[in-house]
Formats: sequence, structure tokens, C-alpha cells
Amino acid sequence: MRWWKVAGLAGLAGVAATGIVLARAERRRRAYTPDEIRERLHARLAEADEPGADPGDDAGYAADDS
Repeated sequence: MRWWKVAGLAGLAGVAATGIVLARAERRRRAYTPDEIRERLHARLAEADEPGADPGDDAGYAADDS
């Protein structure tokens, strides 16, 4: 095998290992307890139920122009 093939495979292995390490760290950072999830959901529900909230003002939905 030529030296550039070995260097390329080593680089590919390094990139894959870095991705695994970063994904594992992100998963630990985002690990919420059930109580934290419940609190966040209750806060979102309270925000959605506010009297001035416009239910048709969601950014994820297309406007109905018909």
C-alpha cells in the first residue's frame, strides 16, 4: 500500500473518532431528567395558552391564503 493511502485512512479514522467523541459529549449535555422535561413542557403549554397568542402565527406552517 502506498504511503498516501495509509495517511488517508488514518485521517478518515481520526475524523470518525472525533465525530464519535463530539456526539457523545452532546448527548451528555442534552440529557434531561424527567422533571426537567415536564417543567419545559408545562412552560411551553403556558406560553401557547397566553391570551394574546395567535395560533396561526407558527413559523413551521404555511399561511392559508385561500
